[in-house]
Amino acid sequence: QVHLVESGGGFVRPGGSMRLSCTASRFAFDDSDMAWYRQAPGKPCELVASIALDGTNSYTDRVKGRFNISRDSAKGPVYLQMNSLTPEDTGTYYCAVAETPCSLVTEQHYFGQGTQVNVSS
Repeated sequence: QVHLVESGGGFVRPGGSMRLSCTASRFAFDDSDMAWYRQAPGKPCELVASIALDGTNSYTDRVKGRFNISRDSAKGPVYLQMNSLTPEDTGTYYCAVAETPCSLVTEQHYFGQGTQVNVSS
């Protein structure tokens, strides 16, 4: 089982920014396209953003123009810069290999435990 460590979550007011990081001690970032998923209470799991090895990225419409996924190099780590946050962005954010089924990421915690983001006034 792969072990990724997400960090950078916390509390922020609406309109604020936050940067999440994804690191690992024994994981070949340079072999994988990566992604960030989120799980909000009472809502289905959501693929938020993904980044390919060549740097190509994609986003769910809900975060386009506000979030940016990046990686220092093909070897990682992977980041998620979140700007103009709203309460709807509240949830637990997980880093994972792209195209992993959502349930495996957010319910079975296959890659890691996630980091909690709370957007509230």
